[in-house]
Amino acid sequence: MKQFRVGIVGCGEAAQILHLPSLYQLADQFAVTALCDVSPVVMGGVGDHWQVPKRFADYHELVQQDDVDVVLIANPNAYHADVTLAAVEAGKHVLVEKPMCITLREADAIIAARQKANVVVQVGYMRRYAPAFVRACELVRQMEKICLARVHDVIGHNALIIEPTSRVIRGTDIPKDVLAEASAIQNRLIVEAIGDAPAPIKSAYSLLLGLSSHDISAMRELLGMPNGVLYAAQRQGGLYLSAAFDYGSYVCQFETGVDDLPRFDASLEVYGSDQVLRVVYDTPYVRNLPIRLVVTRANEHGVTEQHEHPSWGDAFLIEWQAFYDNIVNHQDPKTSAEDFRQDLVLFQQMIERMR
Repeated sequence: MKQFRVGIVGCGEAAQILHLPSLYQLADQFAVTALCDVSPVVMGGVGDHWQVPKRFADYHELVQQDDVDVVLIANPNAYHADVTLAAVEAGKHVLVEKPMCITLREADAIIAARQKANVVVQVGYMRRYAPAFVRACELVRQMEKICLARVHDVIGHNALIIEPTSRVIRGTDIPKDVLAEASAIQNRLIVEAIGDAPAPIKSAYSLLLGLSSHDISAMRELLGMPNGVLYAAQRQGGLYLSAAFDYGSYVCQFETGVDDLPRFDASLEVYGSDQVLRVVYDTPYVRNLPIRLVVTRANEHGVTEQHEHPSWGDAFLIEWQAFYDNIVNHQDPKTSAEDFRQDLVLFQQMIERMR
């Protein structure tokens, strides 16, 4: 079995809690050989804990290393496109955390670069690799009729769950001007993507790029690309969003928000005339929590409810296994750069409705 050497750009909570444990579990397939972070405290602590020898402050150096085959991009969103392009142009395969990028221009540049370099670029939509979700997609394709669908994702701030359950090395040493630069780049890219807009609309777009990208992406795989956006609205400064997607013979309702309750309330539901399918997600920041499929059907006297938990294993682990297979077999991921571009198209349509 070929082992791929991984360089990680961005060693924050996602890398520490989710990716590094998954890569350690898949030690026959992956070995982490290099780290990059703007915080010496974070990079030193993570590097020492996971015994990673090479450490860089500049991602340009990491992607040029001969002992790096794969680059995980988990740094701030504003830099995802630049690091992805640098890695691809260096001939590295890339697993990039969502969002892959912020603008259609960046997406098109990544797609063109990937095609030229003939490498794998996979977007980190781990929810779509969960066996319960894959099973739901199979059952939806068998349904004679869909009457209604619903995408629901209302969660507490991640810190409410992370702080009691994990030890995270924080970058308290990052200079303020570095943080300000990242914020300015993010804002500039959002203006490029949607035009100048009031702060709540910009916040809504940021939420779509973040939390909601998981939901919209999964919706597309489960149901296909909608015909259009019937309506979309933001409230509470862009922290609560709702929308309706036109699927012709039915409508998919979408709702999301972030509050101060330490819980994770996320699901996808598909209503047929004689059955209801529901995929139930829990927080990814506690590893190996089951993602379940609940199927409700009519019986002779009432209804039966079947709970399916197809397998144990964390969705991030399964995502990395899929990435490995895509590299070895020279195949495009289902969560490809081209696939992510469709999300950006829908996000921009939603923003126009919100205006």
